[in-house]
Amino acid sequence: MTKNITVTTVGLGYIGLPTSALVASNGIRVNGVDINPEVVETINRGEIHIVEPELQQYVSDAVSKKFLSASVEVQEADVYLVVVPTPFKGGNHEPDISFIEAATRNIMPHLKEGDLYIIESTSPVGTTEKMMNLIYSSRPELKDKLYIAYCPERVLPGNVMYELVYNDRVIGGVDTGSTERAVEFYELFVKGDLHKTNARTAEMCKLTENASRDVQIAFANELSLICDKADINVWELIQLANRHPRVNILQPGCGVGGHCIAVDPYFLVADYPRLSQLIGKARETNNYKSFWVAEKIQNAMLDFQVKHGRMPSVAIMGLAFKPDIDDLRESPAKYIAQRVIQSTNNEQMYFVEPNITDHPVYKISDCELAFNEAEIIVFLVAHKEFKKLPKDDNKIILDFCGIYK
Repeated sequence: MTKNITVTTVGLGYIGLPTSALVASNGIRVNGVDINPEVVETINRGEIHIVEPELQQYVSDAVSKKFLSASVEVQEADVYLVVVPTPFKGGNHEPDISFIEAATRNIMPHLKEGDLYIIESTSPVGTTEKMMNLIYSSRPELKDKLYIAYCPERVLPGNVMYELVYNDRVIGGVDTGSTERAVEFYELFVKGDLHKTNARTAEMCKLTENASRDVQIAFANELSLICDKADINVWELIQLANRHPRVNILQPGCGVGGHCIAVDPYFLVADYPRLSQLIGKARETNNYKSFWVAEKIQNAMLDFQVKHGRMPSVAIMGLAFKPDIDDLRESPAKYIAQRVIQSTNNEQMYFVEPNITDHPVYKISDCELAFNEAEIIVFLVAHKEFKKLPKDDNKIILDFCGIYK
């Protein structure tokens, strides 16, 4: 495969836009598709609608050189990438692949012999084969004349542009020819190793990676609960335990958030409920940690009221799901903030999130102002701005993310 191809990317979010910009930066013509007209207009101005280091320069350069454009309609191409969300449906965390199906249906009229169709969206096992059957049921004349594959992203928000290039990728086609064709495509812009497999294994690999992380974090979070009850500094304990040559305990936090680790394990639990006991329990533990943190904050506020005859002013430090990003998806900090608000009665509350300027629910406060004015300081996310704040012994500090560890 040469760079003399056109690519259509369906979905211009946290993964779709960086992927589109990276492909376009390699001299490949890319049309990005998004259902939000404001997103389309922003990108076509050479601007971005999300916070990600280096992304602005990539998009600006690609748009100015006319290798990247955006629209609300799918354009005919040689390669189609599906990079849309896979949310839940119902109340039992059942994965919803309707966005993938809708994207595929929009692509189907444009497909021609020899085209490459790739799903990057996190998907339940078997989704790629389902989409293949959907395509061929509508376009039977193309049966066995398309290349169809699955290739999940493996990136860390805040370092996406680097990791899209240098991280290894797992690529699985519905047949050997599809795998080979997809590898040829990713070789155009990925410098990490490309590992060939089949579509089902590639789908399972993505879910396995994030379920593994969730289980490891659950151990650290469960340990933090035990240490709180035993009056032990969990940060010191983990540091000491990790001096063992074969022990590597992760750091606890106020829960688990984001569009991957907090979501993907449920795909396995939903499809294999009796066989995923440990994975399901890890999800329960990490969700419970957020509930526990909210209770600790509420109890600290009540203790203050008993001692001082009034409720305290409180600063909630951090709303994103991890440090130094603007992404609030599935954020445990956001959940905790909501629970605390529901228990208050017009108390002075400060919500600090250095990576966003406003929010429809929380009035965003200046970091130093909130720290100076509040009587209870609650650290939920270890943003770099918070690590510069002095430890004030005159304030009640609730540190759930190791700012002062």
